[in-house]
Amino acid sequence: MFETADRHEYFMRQAIGEAEKAVEKDEVPVGAVIVYENRIIARAHNQREMLNDPTAHAEMIAITQAAAYLQNWRLTSATIYVTLEPCAMCAGALVQSRVDMLVYGAADKKAGACTSVMNLVQEPRFNHRLKVIPDILAGECRDLLQKFFWENCRIK
Repeated sequence: MFETADRHEYFMRQAIGEAEKAVEKDEVPVGAVIVYENRIIARAHNQREMLNDPTAHAEMIAITQAAAYLQNWRLTSATIYVTLEPCAMCAGALVQSRVDMLVYGAADKKAGACTSVMNLVQEPRFNHRLKVIPDILAGECRDLLQKFFWENCRIK
């Protein structure tokens, strides 16, 4: 289908599109897509504000959609593309769901649980570890987040 780098950028752009949908709903702009056999089987964006649910992160919603699509909680051979490095909750869910690979955009130096603050997805004591590819379109992902927080958090 694509060369590896092109494939990662293509699917990350799909995740960015999901993050842009979050902005339209005044949600923190994080988007995710899950790919299985080179097809997107799940797409989601943050919905914590809309659902009043602290677990409604893009990754959690996408994992639920992918499991429903595959009719299996084991998402082996699946890759998740997410615009921001997953937090501890989402990293744990990725391990539990047996996702094969995580590709993310911007690092999260405050709460990232895949390389930045800790690395739950490659913890050797767990029975499953993910391959991790960081920094795909990181600048675009970071810019989207920074713009959102600048516009929503400054004194007007």
